[in-house]
Amino acid sequence: MSSDVRVLVLTGYGLNCDCETAHAFELAGAESHRVHINSLIDGSVHPDDFQIMVFGGGFSWGDDHGAGVIQAVRMRTNIGDQLLSFVNRGNLVLGICNGFQTLVNLGLLPGIDGDYTTRSVALTHNDCGNFRDDWVSLKTNADSPCVFTKGIDRISLPIRHGEGKFYTDAATLARLVEKNQVVFRYALPDGAVADGKFPFNPNGSMEDVAGICDTTGRIFGLMPHPEADHHVTNQPDWTRKKEREKRGDRDENSDPKGIKLFENAVNHIRSNPA
Repeated sequence: MSSDVRVLVLTGYGLNCDCETAHAFELAGAESHRVHINSLIDGSVHPDDFQIMVFGGGFSWGDDHGAGVIQAVRMRTNIGDQLLSFVNRGNLVLGICNGFQTLVNLGLLPGIDGDYTTRSVALTHNDCGNFRDDWVSLKTNADSPCVFTKGIDRISLPIRHGEGKFYTDAATLARLVEKNQVVFRYALPDGAVADGKFPFNPNGSMEDVAGICDTTGRIFGLMPHPEADHHVTNQPDWTRKKEREKRGDRDENSDPKGIKLFENAVNHIRSNPA
């Protein structure tokens, strides 16, 4: 597919959501390219050829030494300057699950005051002590500058992680809340924040944080998987909804909403060409 918006979706070394993510961006109208991490490191592919870079889900390097740690070290050591240049040109960066973990290890998030090198937050082991594979409800911060979540109030998405607990010091958390960098919070089905209640907050994240952005809103990381809600059949109760529709009970909530994040990103690039 030829498009004026080109997306680089990282793959390799245990990442396993690249095909879904690339497909979601294609559905949103972009031209997706799955690029092995080594191709960036050896220079055969350069970030300058893209406007959106995605750090996708999976288990990079088997999560040895902590989720996203080795990927962050390898990329910062070899192409750290290119990543900073990519951000400074006004491009978009999305980190999903393991990608979110990598972004915080790189320091690209939370990016307070334009500092994209300091690590000040962490995503660590779930309080429940095990891997969580479930769907969660999320509430969006309407005042967030996040490019990806415009027009989204509430959304349900799947999670697949063992290290998703958002943790930081009190001062940093207060700063993120004050600057509206907390984008998504885990919520109850009615949209009220989870207030730490399990399993609605599946990992014990402070302040129910499920996703944050930098101060510009152009770098976004979240633990849930929006690429896994690009078609109605991705949803766990789609067969029940299908039967209801046969009886004339059309539920607008049955439409996949994860794809909206990708559409927002593509539309932003088209409205703000470099």
